[in-house]
Amino acid sequence: MTQNSSRKKFKNTNYHTLQTVFQYLWPNGKVLLKARVLIALLCLILAKGMNVTVPIFLKKAIDQLSISNSEIIIIPLGLIIGYGLARVLAQIFSELRDAIFSHVAQRAIRLASLKTFEHLHCLGLRFHLNRKTGAISRAVERGAKGIEFLLRFMLFNIIPTLLEVLMVCGILWHLYGVVFTIITFFTLLFYIMWTFIGTELRLKYRRAMNEKDSEAHSKAIDSLLNFETVKYFSNEKHEAERFNTALLGYEKMAVRSDISLAILNIGQGLIIAIGITLSMILAATEILKGNMTIGDFVLVNAYLIQLFLPLNFLGFVYREIKRSLADMESMFELTSVKQEVIDSPESTPIVFRGGNIMFNDVSFGYDQEKPILK
Repeated sequence: MTQNSSRKKFKNTNYHTLQTVFQYLWPNGKVLLKARVLIALLCLILAKGMNVTVPIFLKKAIDQLSISNSEIIIIPLGLIIGYGLARVLAQIFSELRDAIFSHVAQRAIRLASLKTFEHLHCLGLRFHLNRKTGAISRAVERGAKGIEFLLRFMLFNIIPTLLEVLMVCGILWHLYGVVFTIITFFTLLFYIMWTFIGTELRLKYRRAMNEKDSEAHSKAIDSLLNFETVKYFSNEKHEAERFNTALLGYEKMAVRSDISLAILNIGQGLIIAIGITLSMILAATEILKGNMTIGDFVLVNAYLIQLFLPLNFLGFVYREIKRSLADMESMFELTSVKQEVIDSPESTPIVFRGGNIMFNDVSFGYDQEKPILK
């Protein structure tokens, strides 16, 4: 398989995974659940709106304090109260959003786990003989956690952050011209590109970690389930070596993942620092020219910090969403396994009309001198 076809297949898998999750997020015939989603989105918009107004209150308060007499404090005091009220309302709307959406997320996790569990019981003996119980259990557990993370953070972190980026860029353009917008835009662009490239490179380490983690977990569970057999053959050392081999593989992939994460974080911090520094130098130059006030300087700094802090978290969210998609892919693959034995649609329940079961001359035993069944 070529690299392009492999990448296309991976994208199609991600699309199918998101489509499956959306069915739980927006279920047919569930009006109350859909209303919860819409109310949560409304709270999200209100929270972001309050966030955007916070630096404006701060700027106006600083400008008023710098030009007002010490005896006239009504206007600056009102702006400071508005600043604090906007911050409180932003926090309140964010918490309401999470509380309202919690029922939708937990219901999606329950139904997805239940569907997978029921499907596993419908599969034939061949499937369960060829698959490790520990690996299946681990796949379902990680997949359920991945659904919760995806629903919460993709809808309420990535999309809102991108919306806030557009709003801040528009405000900077309107107030201070295109130069600030260009610096902010390209800083964000380089940051997102660096995050995307680094995350894609780290994804292979995460997949390898999942495989080694499932392997180690499966070996541990299977070994403990067969504790008596291990003891009969004095195979404790052999089982410990098998388990240690799997853990060593996980350790190797985990170290590589941590090193690549450190490089990714350093690059992200460097890009943000360069962007903020350039914007502050430009703002300081405009103050010396008399085109901006101290309040404008604080406003630009507040907007950039307010913008880049969630953007830094956006890198973590993006990485975790990619991980969640990989975990959910493993769980949904279990539900895609076809049943070997399917009841005919024309089959009817067995009706017992009486009968007898007779055992005649039935015996069994490993040793003739010690019969087990006679």
